[in-house]
Order: sequence, then C-alpha cells, then structure tokens
Amino acid sequence: MNFDSLGLAEPIVRAVREQGYTQPTPIQAQAIPAVLLGGDLMAGAQTGTGKTAGFTLPMLHRLAAAGPKRDARGRVMIRALILTPTRELAAQVEESVRNYGKYLPLTSMVMFGGVGMQPQIDKLRKGVDILVATPGRLLDHHQHGTLDLSQVEIFILDEADRMLDMGFIHDIKKVLAIVPAKKQSLLFSATFSDDIKALAERLLNHPSLIEVARRNATADTIAQKVIPVGRERKKELLAYLIQEGRWNQVLVFTRMKHGANRLAEFLEKEGISAMAIHGNKSQGARTKALAEFKAGTLQVLVATDIAARGIDIDQLPHVVNFELPNVPEDYVHRIGRTGRAGAQGEAVSLVCVDEEQFLRDIEKLIKRAIPKEVVPGFEPPAGEKPEPIVLGRRMTIGVGAAKGRGGQGGRPGSGDARPRQGQPSSQPRAAAPRGAGRGPETGRRERGAAPSGRPPRTGR
Repeated sequence: MNFDSLGLAEPIVRAVREQGYTQPTPIQAQAIPAVLLGGDLMAGAQTGTGKTAGFTLPMLHRLAAAGPKRDARGRVMIRALILTPTRELAAQVEESVRNYGKYLPLTSMVMFGGVGMQPQIDKLRKGVDILVATPGRLLDHHQHGTLDLSQVEIFILDEADRMLDMGFIHDIKKVLAIVPAKKQSLLFSATFSDDIKALAERLLNHPSLIEVARRNATADTIAQKVIPVGRERKKELLAYLIQEGRWNQVLVFTRMKHGANRLAEFLEKEGISAMAIHGNKSQGARTKALAEFKAGTLQVLVATDIAARGIDIDQLPHVVNFELPNVPEDYVHRIGRTGRAGAQGEAVSLVCVDEEQFLRDIEKLIKRAIPKEVVPGFEPPAGEKPEPIVLGRRMTIGVGAAKGRGGQGGRPGSGDARPRQGQPSSQPRAAAPRGAGRGPETGRRERGAAPSGRPPRTGR
C-alpha cells in the first residue's frame, strides 16, 4: 500500500513524498480512510508510529474539498481545532500541517502560553483555517473574546493520555462546551486507559476504533538495555558512554528540572555540548535548544518528561534514561522518541539500587525483561543500600516502594510532584493571589491559581 491508494488529494500526496514518505504506517493506513469517511474516531498506537500524519492528512483533504468559511468581513474562520498537551508538541503538529498542506490554499497557526498574546491575536484577526493549541492559552483567548470557534468542523485531541495525566480534563470539558456539538471528533492516544475511554464516551459519537498495537507496547525497532551503576557515578558513566560510543545526538531524561540543569552543566564541563529544556526555561530558550538539537549542532538535550513531548526527530539514535521514571507508562513514552517510523534506535537506562522497584514496575508493564549490561569500571558498589528518592515535596523509596504505594508521589518533570487522584498532598499548598496566570510549562493554569474566583484545582 502507498499514499496514492488512500484516497488523498494529489497535492497532499505530493507534499508527503517530498517529506520522504511513500508507504503509510499501520496507524496511517487504517486511520486515514476512516477519517475521510467523516465519522468520529478513537485511535491508539504506540509513540513514534506516525499518529500525527494519521489525522493531519485526511483533515487537510476534507478541509480543502469543502472550501473556506468566511465571516461577515470576509475573513477565513477556524474550521479545524487540534488540542495538544505541550508547547513543543503543538509546534511540531502545526509544522506538520504546514509541510503536508504546502500545496493547498489553507492557513494554520499555533497557539500556546509562555509568549505574548498580541501576535496570536493579530494572526487570528487575519483568519486561519486550522488552529493548533494548548488548552490553557486557547481558553485565555476565548475569555478575552479574541477567538471564534463557532465554525469548527473537525476537533482533534492529540496525546489524549498525556492530556489527562497532566490534569487537563477540566479544560477539555470547557473547550467541548465552546465548540459546536455537530462536528467530526478524533481522539488519538498512545494508551487506552479507563480514563481515556470515559473521555471518549463524552467526546465521540459512535466512533470507529483503531488500535494497532497492544497497550503500552514498545516498538521492536528499539534496542533496550539497562546498565546497573552506583548512584554517585551516573554522570561519569553517561559522559563515558557518549564519548566512547561517539554518540552525536542523545536525548537524556531526568525526573526533575534542577536535575536536568545540573546534568547539562556537568556534561558541558566534560566537553560535551548539552542544554536542558523544562518548564522553567523561557520559550525562546526551549525553542533554541530544540532547534540546535534537531539540526545536529547540539550533542545532548536533557529533558523532563513533559518538555520532551513533541520532540520528533528523524533517525534519533539514542535515548538515555539518566533516571528511571516513577510512573512506568512514562518509560514507554520516553524511549518512543527513538526508533520512530521504522528506524532503528537504542534506549539505555542507567539504574542504581534506589530505582530497582521502578525497573520491576516497567518490566511488568511492558511484559518483558530488559537486558542488563555492566560497563567495566562502573560496577555498582558492593553493599550499596537504597536511599529515598525525593520527588519535589513528596518522597518515594526505591526498593520496597510497592509496599503502600501512597508514597509514590506524582509525575516528574513539573517541578514539584503532583499527587495521584485521591491522594492528599504531603504539604498544604500555598495560597495564590486571585488572577494568577497560566503555568509556564504548557499553558495550563498554575497550581493554586483561582480563575474567575473559583477554588483552585488539585490533582488530575
């Protein structure tokens, strides 16, 4: 099968060929015809399998065939809305829209927080067909009356699992109340949890269901291995692996923002070009780091889980878990940054004694044991005892963490860990002044912010 046989318009197929693609991936081969039929769709596939093109290509086809809608002043109105959880992913998706739609008379824009609203307002006034946005900034524009979604025909929720993990469910419900009830709705997700299914029941109308891989599977194109190491020698080991292996492009994951900063500084001192991206970095710094990494001029990009969403790099050879995630599903998302679209990749996890329970949880999730390889000279010290792993304000014990999971804490990458639903925070939250703005990470509201006088939102 090739893209010509899927029923897409010739200008779209031509643009796809120019991007170097001739054969659709399994999710694309199934999703594109389903979307072209005009019905709702719930689609799942492991990360790196081409979900973005799976909804972008048929969306462009349908919009081009229908022609633009204009307001009383003759301005083009928004007909497709794509929601993503992070800035980087929003930018990546909108770039795909432009690349695949380059020969079509359609316009698009990306909208997220962390930057000024006025340039976005100016673009909206000119009119666009397709809007890619994070939920927080989208609702900001709606509240200010600078956004008209009354003509939306296609609504797409991308990375729905991560959207819920990050606590966007209330914002999603607000967006659903804004867009027309009659529309085509598409939900794309790497996993189908019970929460995702509940959201699908609210969003979708008799949807088609596509799932091309079992839940939480890892791609066969990724060679995974664990390297046991003492907790104090992880940085040295990482520098050794990069230098001895002559790794020129490495994405490294840490749990916390400050850990990402310290690791990038260490690598720089070792003569390895490195930068960190996370929510405390300005949007300009994040964009610069990602651009240099994609171009190959930056050797190592150190990222937290949330900031790494949207990093889609052709032929990325290496992903390193400098620290294992405390939420096993995040391991699948992390290593899915390599081995994309059929390419080969390597995922290396540096694991100390504190993280052995995390490793067991991950292996249970992916239903396979990850091969271990000891690097001579970096063997774990004999008799090293596990120590607590601090996650922001909460704490998790490495070995034995499965006992009484209440201490597991929340997801990493957000500065302080967010408690799971139904779990109390270990410390009271400080009160925030009324009108506190959106958070720097993704355009969502800061914890403690009380929009419109409502009580602050906690948990998921």
